[in-house]
Amino acid sequence: MSLLDVIILAIVQGLAELLPISSSAHVIVAEKLMGMDPAAPETTLLLVMLHTGTMFAVIVYFWRRWHRAFFQSLLHFKSFLVALALAVVLTGVVGGVVTEAIERILLRHEPHAWVEQLFDRLDLIACALAAVGVLILISGWLAERRPEPPLPASEMTAGQAMWMGAVQGLSLPFRGFSRSGATISTGLLTGVPKVRAEDFSFALVVILTPAAIAREGWRLLESQRGHLAAELMSSVTPSLLGAVFAFLAGLLALKWLSRWLEEGRWYWFGVYCLLFAVVVALLYHSGY
Repeated sequence: MSLLDVIILAIVQGLAELLPISSSAHVIVAEKLMGMDPAAPETTLLLVMLHTGTMFAVIVYFWRRWHRAFFQSLLHFKSFLVALALAVVLTGVVGGVVTEAIERILLRHEPHAWVEQLFDRLDLIACALAAVGVLILISGWLAERRPEPPLPASEMTAGQAMWMGAVQGLSLPFRGFSRSGATISTGLLTGVPKVRAEDFSFALVVILTPAAIAREGWRLLESQRGHLAAELMSSVTPSLLGAVFAFLAGLLALKWLSRWLEEGRWYWFGVYCLLFAVVVALLYHSGY
């Protein structure tokens, strides 16, 4: 893996991870076009570091907004924690059940089955992109045709938080089903104000990312059977550099996302997902 490959993947990951267009779909397609193996240990390590970079971009970008929205009083903070806890529980339940079902039913004949074994299937990615594209289009269309709910309202109802958490759980096992696209769209469909849906969605990602990183790390260690190969160790420095580029690209992506969401152009991300689904399907039929 060359340094240029790392930088390209970092920029793709940083932009796509925090836009509602599925970073995993873009990174996997980019890896295949560059002749890389998405399941290779050094590629997995790079992906872990890129996720770490984008997580820090989220924290830096949203910290002041979270402080204004959720930390202005003890009452607001408690309400935020309850909503966050409900969403995280539903994410774990839904994501865990769906992942377990895939591994025990669809992959029952595979030794040491992990749902990640399906992550490079471009046919499945195309379907997931199309599904989230439709969801974004519907939520964007409805959000622009009804009055925007008032904003002090940092408090979300239990139902709204649980719906966002459940849909986030559904996005975990399916590459292409954008987490941010699905959760923000769900918030909009349940009546959450645009800015609050964005704030809460990315608060969830800060909770989710360390668990995702830990799972990837554990899978990496298991694949290496307790020892890291020399080639893996040689990729640590490039992966750290990739994390820096992913962080910078992530900040840019968040500014773009906030502007388009607040200006009523959310549905354009849905259009993009549908178009990219067609591209991915064509790549699949071309033999990638």
